[in-house]
Amino acid sequence: MRIRATATTTTAAAAVAACGALILSALAVPAARAAQPATAGPAASDPGAPGPVVSEALVNGGKDIVLGTTAPRTVTVSVTASHPSGIETGWLMLWHGKDQEEGLEAVLLPNEDAAACRAASATTSTCSLTITVDPRVDLYKNSLAGTWHVLAGARAKDGSLTSSDFFTTARVQRLSKLTVNAAPEPVKKGGTITVTGKLSRANWEDHKYHGYTGQAVKLQFRKKTSSTYTTVKTIKTNSVGNLKTTVKASVDGYWRYSFAGTSTTPAVTTAGDFVDVK
Repeated sequence: MRIRATATTTTAAAAVAACGALILSALAVPAARAAQPATAGPAASDPGAPGPVVSEALVNGGKDIVLGTTAPRTVTVSVTASHPSGIETGWLMLWHGKDQEEGLEAVLLPNEDAAACRAASATTSTCSLTITVDPRVDLYKNSLAGTWHVLAGARAKDGSLTSSDFFTTARVQRLSKLTVNAAPEPVKKGGTITVTGKLSRANWEDHKYHGYTGQAVKLQFRKKTSSTYTTVKTIKTNSVGNLKTTVKASVDGYWRYSFAGTSTTPAVTTAGDFVDVK
């Protein structure tokens, strides 16, 4: 389990108070990959007080978090909540695992000790934080790619709290790469063009890129005089991620490969490779 060392005071404390089960189990584990079950339930300063209503928890602007093999990435997260007394603070974290009873595989906590809250009105605020994800530390196995749970909560100015371990989800994906080469260049009209390429993606376990096998990839073409690509055929990557197919040359134009992506790997499209047809 990965615990961000900087999230140790206000943010962590608020999260512990609102949802001690999940956060406390995370903060209590010194090893980066240990997983401990959570046992406590949510707590509030006044159990009888109605807590804030969290209307939105946004991770990376609603976009997937995509990581390669080495470079860390920092994303913005935010919580929007409302309460008659106003909002004092909010918090958000990402966690991976089935549930609290079976333990957590990984946890991503905010960098800041406290959220920066902006009031939209006397009762509603949006509280923002950042989370830095380091693929060499946080993403220690490839099975962490895909859906993560988002814990989100808020504290109102009257001290009442609300928090949900399963407020929403976010996706963390393995960066994909795709290449294309159309040859020969130039080629006679009616001749055969061979289009090769490779689809690969980040491996978080050995920090290299490996071929993504058995994936459907579209071969697309646009005429030199056009701005629109048309799908010519769909082929699959082989056992090492390579692509190879042939087409007949008709007019000058650009050839490219396009991969639609999966839940664990983002979409990627190559630039067009121009072939001059004589």
